[in-house]
Amino acid sequence: MAKNYFFEKGYTFDDVALVPQFNNVPSRTEPMLESWLTRKRKLGIPILCANMDTTISEELADILIERGSTPIYHRFTKDFERQEKWVKRYGEKTFISCGIGIEKIDNVRALFDLGAAGVCIDVAHGHSEKMLKFIEALKKTHPDRDVIAGNVCTAMAYQDLVNAGADGVKVGVGPGAACTTRMITGFGVPQFTAIFECAKIAEKLRVPLIADGGIRTSKDVVLALAAGASSVMIGKLFALTKESAAEKKGGKAKFRGQASEDFQTDFYGGLKEKTVAEGVDFWASVRGSANELIDELLGGLRSGLTYGGARNIKELQRKAEFVEVTSAYVKESRPRGEES
Repeated sequence: MAKNYFFEKGYTFDDVALVPQFNNVPSRTEPMLESWLTRKRKLGIPILCANMDTTISEELADILIERGSTPIYHRFTKDFERQEKWVKRYGEKTFISCGIGIEKIDNVRALFDLGAAGVCIDVAHGHSEKMLKFIEALKKTHPDRDVIAGNVCTAMAYQDLVNAGADGVKVGVGPGAACTTRMITGFGVPQFTAIFECAKIAEKLRVPLIADGGIRTSKDVVLALAAGASSVMIGKLFALTKESAAEKKGGKAKFRGQASEDFQTDFYGGLKEKTVAEGVDFWASVRGSANELIDELLGGLRSGLTYGGARNIKELQRKAEFVEVTSAYVKESRPRGEES
């Protein structure tokens, strides 16, 4: 028998709903959407584009900055000059990304010295000794630069990363549209529960929590923020915009996980020895511009704030009351047209 077993329920975004609260907000245009990316860096909107090679591009970065977000450049390039060029263009308006290979730490420091505001240390399983040591090493030489670390899905992992010096923590193991980690390994925590449990500690430690993965519509954005996230990170939806870095063909865009065989074949020449892919790639229809996507998500969020009787995200979190729902709730919530 397993040494530790806890048969507690874990919830996805489809397993919960928010109970409407008394509303004294006269207009959906009134709520403020400001939030925090890190301990000291604000966001004009609580939406981030995932730092993946089929999402973030210069064209998309320009839109994100204009709308009040912060672009985070991905780490999946062998050409360091591309990262240098990115930082020279955007400076303190951008973050860069890295893994936890200690041989890369000097590159990160060089990008800090060029003006990057911070780094997202980005690995699939972020609760590790190597991660903690990497954070500590970066903060020792560049204490003024922000460090976002992830990904994790437990309160203990969140706290360990913060104690090591993280200024923001990415939460989400397995909920991404192109991720198969849970199916391959059996490990993961349903995304709503992961956010909710980590947020209990985040409220005490006052280090922002980024909900990364599982966002399909503005409903999921509202639920993630209400559960305690300071921002949400979105991959697939941004990849399917006209401005994304995704390969486009015949009105479709190619989105892929960074652990997919497709990506690893391009980047490494094939899967690493004794490993299997923990992601997939697929083509899907381009849905429009990034501005249209952001408008759609923020419009839904503003409406959600009024249903929550909230003028800002903190008030939404303070007043949030959740109920467990069944699949029948999801079915009942969708438009049905003529029924037999």
